[in-house]
Formats: sequence, structure tokens, C-alpha cells
Amino acid sequence: MPSEGTQQYPALQREVGLFGAVMMGLGSIVGTGVFVSIGIAAGAAGPAVVLAIAVAAVVAACNGLSSAQLAASHPLSGGTYEYGYRWLHPTLGFTAGWMFLCAKTASAATAALGFAGYTLAILAQNGSDRLVPLAVAAVVILTALVASGIRRSSFANVAIVSVTLVSLVLFVLAGLPAAFARGADNLTPFFRPAADIPPPAGGGLGGLLEACALMFVAYTGYGRIATLGEEIHEPRRSIPRAIVVTLLVTMVLYVSVGMVGVAAVGAEGFATTRTTPAAPLQVAARQFDVPGAATAVAIGAITAMLGVLLNLILGLSRVLLSMGRRRDMPALFGTVAGASSTPLPAVVAVGLAIAGLATIGDMKTTWSFSAFTVLVYYAITNLAAIRLSASERLYPRWIPWAGSCSCLFLAFWVEPRIWLAGLGLIGAGLIWHWTAQSLRRRANGTS
Repeated sequence: MPSEGTQQYPALQREVGLFGAVMMGLGSIVGTGVFVSIGIAAGAAGPAVVLAIAVAAVVAACNGLSSAQLAASHPLSGGTYEYGYRWLHPTLGFTAGWMFLCAKTASAATAALGFAGYTLAILAQNGSDRLVPLAVAAVVILTALVASGIRRSSFANVAIVSVTLVSLVLFVLAGLPAAFARGADNLTPFFRPAADIPPPAGGGLGGLLEACALMFVAYTGYGRIATLGEEIHEPRRSIPRAIVVTLLVTMVLYVSVGMVGVAAVGAEGFATTRTTPAAPLQVAARQFDVPGAATAVAIGAITAMLGVLLNLILGLSRVLLSMGRRRDMPALFGTVAGASSTPLPAVVAVGLAIAGLATIGDMKTTWSFSAFTVLVYYAITNLAAIRLSASERLYPRWIPWAGSCSCLFLAFWVEPRIWLAGLGLIGAGLIWHWTAQSLRRRANGTS
């Protein structure tokens, strides 16, 4: 399908600078990942979850650099969906966009439910009948905010992310005394055989690799910077810098939180919280001898979920905008509202989809599903980066090669039922894509 079709639509306005782009990236990353995925990954790897955090950071760095140079060379909304079309093949471009929509819509619904759950917990309201209405209300409010324009969304995101970052720094500082006192016992033995870690945890090499895949998802919000490429000032300079800064801050934060948390309460303490309504970090903070630490973490969890939800609505609507422009989705989604320069139909559709999924969200399953689909998405990102010409390339070619191989390898270490479902979803999306293309060709041939 010709790529020039995207040029006939009105462009979005460039309203976001370097600082705003970094905060958008942090708002997308520092959320469900740090407050939930460390607990899930600790159940799979034990104390070696700290190593999984570091390995996932290296893989994310390769992908981040690939995303940075692609977005700098082709700064349009849509991210890897656009890159796949431009540098690879329409089928791979569509696959990337389809994977992004499916995975991140589920993630956004999970974030909405997480926000509702943590809010009810801090208010000491345990009624499950309030969970879904509160989650849907959060989706409606943030969808309206995104629909009002990127500038207001950016301001709200800065406020949300600031509260989240402060709460995580407080967690690390409050947990240091307990980490020093108990770390020797809780971090040894560092690698535990699978037989020593009770089901459903993994343990062993397989558990470590599964934890790497799960933790990788916790870093992937930097791609949101690329999907907003059409709205960032000086994209060739700002996008690579924003992605690099975002990844560096996130790596330091995650490793610090993971090390302090596991050293203070043990991997089992994190793993057993996967089935509780509280965030793993909140449960860990309750064991610190610092008054108010658990409350601060709970507030940070609430704002983190809001930040993730806000940024996912932004990113999903921009990918749907690009797919509408190419007619991979209905053309209505490729239009931009004149007054606010906002892809209003795409924003509303995304909000409705997230609100619908929020009524049936399952955090553990959706997180594993996101791991597989996001790894496939970034494998395509790296393949596109390999195809960059010498003049377009900002970093050595071995970086996207390493990123692509790592993503494809880790994708199949999640539970088999998850990656089989993911492959089935890819197949269903491609059938839709090929059918739509065939119908368009027939229509053009008879016009």
C-alpha cells in the first residue's frame, strides 16, 4: 500500500518540548510496571528478579535507540506502524499497529482497574461493586482530557508523574534500613532452582527468562514518545534525547526499587502479593519502620495508574489515527478536529474500547499478554531500524539486530497459552487486513 496516502490529512500541532516528551515517556513507563510487574516477576525468578530488571533494561535500551532514530527520521504519529510501512512491508506495518492496539487497550483497562482498586483500598472501601464504575469513570474523565488537546494533556501528565516519582523515591529511602539489615538473608541464594520456588512461580533459567520478558514490558512506555512524533518540537533532536533520558531515569529507578524491595522483604514477600488487592510495593512498605511510607506508596500507585491510562489513551489514539489515514481502519479515525487539532474520533473510540474492557479486566493475564504482543511489536521496530540508510542512522546497526533477536527470543518464554493466543490474534488481524485490501482493490477497479 502506498505510503503517500498519509500526506493528504491535516497535520497535528507541535506542542510538546523536550521536557514534556520526557515526562510523557516517564508517565507511560513508571506505572503498572513498577507497581505490579516486579511482584509477578519475583514469583517467576525469586531474588534473581533484580538481574531480570537489569537484563530487561539492556533489551529496552536497544529498542529505545531503534525507536529514537526511526522517529527522528520519520516523525509521524503511529510509531512502529508507520515504520513498518516505510522500511519493511505493509503486512509487518499492519501487524505492528494491530499488536499495539490489542496489547495497549488491555493494558489501559488494567491500569484503570488498578487505579480503582488502589483508590478504594486507601479509602478503606472494599466493595467490589464500586470497582468497575470507578474504573470506567477514570477512563471517561481522561478521555475527555485527551480530547481537549495535547497541551492540557501534557500539563496534567507532568503533575501526575511528579507525584509518582516522589513516592518511589520515598519508598527507596524508607526501605534502605531494612534492606541493609535483611539483605544478606533475602538475596541468598540469588539463583534458586525451580524446585525451590512453589507453583505457579517458575524458578531456574526458565523463570529468569520469563521474568525478563515480564519486566521488559515495564520499560516499553518510551515508545509513546515516538507515537507522538508529529506533536513534538524539533523531532530529530528532541525525540532521541527524550527517549535516552527517559530510559536512563527509569533504569536507575527500577533497579533501586527492585533491589531495595527484594532485600528488605524477600522475593517471596513480593510474589505472594500478586493475588492481593494492594500493590506489591505498598505491602512491602508496610514492613518498613517509617510511618506513612505505605500511604505514600499507595498514593504513588494511584497517580501512576492515572499516568499510564492517560498516556495509553494518547498513544493508542495516535496509532488508530495513522491506521485510519491508511484505511487499515475506517477513514473516520484518520480525521483531526480543527479547533483542538485532536484526532477526536480516534480518541473517543479508544476510550470506549478501554471502558468496555475495564468491565472484565484480569491484571495477571493481560500483563503476560502485553509482554508477548509488545515484544513482537518491538521486534518489528528493530527490523525497521536495520533498514535505515547510513544518512538516516544515528546508532550502530548491531543495536537493532540485538534488540530484534532479544525480543523474539523472550516473547516465547511467557506461558504457552499466552503466546498461542497472541499468534491467533495476529492471524485474525491479518485476515481482516488482507480482506480489507482486497475489497479496496475491487472498488478501485470498478470506479
